[in-house]
Amino acid sequence: MLSLNINGQSHQVDVDPDTPLLWVLRDVLGMNATKFGCGIAQCGACTVHMDGRAVRACNLPVGLIGEQHISTLEGLNPADPVTKAVQDAWVALDVVQCGYCQPGQIMAAIALLRAVPHPTDEQIDSAMSANLCRCGTYVRIRAAIHHAAGALA
Repeated sequence: MLSLNINGQSHQVDVDPDTPLLWVLRDVLGMNATKFGCGIAQCGACTVHMDGRAVRACNLPVGLIGEQHISTLEGLNPADPVTKAVQDAWVALDVVQCGYCQPGQIMAAIALLRAVPHPTDEQIDSAMSANLCRCGTYVRIRAAIHHAAGALA
């Protein structure tokens, strides 16, 4: 039995320590916002925060998490200024096309803005380049991150 701190709550899960966090979130805990994309940590659809850092849940064994805090899209606080700015920017700039990659994109954008409150295009491209979007909304994603950063100023 493992104890995981997810979205500020302790969860006891009876899984093998090698089980990827993604499957614990989706299949054991029923948290379906985090998406399966590639399964090899290349696309970013499964991005969550671990102690505030953007990480891939598809290849993170739950046995390695320990006392670290995991946050998923479901656990975001809409009153948090960074979360609110990103979500508002995503809506205002109509970022979403099909939407499948957007939970990971939003989690990566929030982590970026917490680390770099006013990122340059190069910093955005670098931070977001590991998050793939099949619909190609990269220009809108970059614009939304700038928009969110401006709202935080």
